[in-house]
Amino acid sequence: MKLKVIAAAVLALVTVGANAQNINGAGATFPYPIYSKWFSEYSALHPEVKINYQSIGSGGGIRQVSEGTVDFGASDSPMTNDQLSAAKVKVMHIPTVLGAVVPVYNIPGINKDLNFSGDVIADIYLGKITKWNDSRIAKDNPGANLPDKAILPVYRSDGSGTTFIFTDYLSKVSSGWNSGPGKEPRSSGLLESGKRATKASPEWFVSLRSPSDMSS
Repeated sequence: MKLKVIAAAVLALVTVGANAQNINGAGATFPYPIYSKWFSEYSALHPEVKINYQSIGSGGGIRQVSEGTVDFGASDSPMTNDQLSAAKVKVMHIPTVLGAVVPVYNIPGINKDLNFSGDVIADIYLGKITKWNDSRIAKDNPGANLPDKAILPVYRSDGSGTTFIFTDYLSKVSSGWNSGPGKEPRSSGLLESGKRATKASPEWFVSLRSPSDMSS
């Protein structure tokens, strides 16, 4: 039995010729909850098929599928043409799951949802907006009692599909971001996911979350 299609993350990176009796995958953390359900239900119907998925992040999924050490990978960001050419096995992209990435924040005393325009979020991470009561944030949130407190942007050091999604967006809405960091931080990491950020729950922070973070 040959593996033709296995559902993965925003993009599945499927190697050709995988053995369907023991299927191993790795990659993005975002789709892990739905993968767990899919694979569990599939295995219940087909007990001869075992599917193991390790949620190690999009970068790890790309690396492992490129090396051919897993049967499929999952990534929030597509592999580049250079990555596809360098892969030791033939890889196919299959879009499967849609989700969202949103900014989250912790501002004591603020009980209403705040609005952030794209260029404002970009300038927070570019270090151009440093206080919560900055006039540009206030313009997006009339009537909000914004504190005169420093904004604590939360970063991460490893590669991330969530980072790529957000920086790709910022590159489209902010000329300053596009001509500066751009969307290259997918390999080195730039922004932090809300799951990690909210473990310590620092006051005055701003970070990112995807649906899988919110459900954990």
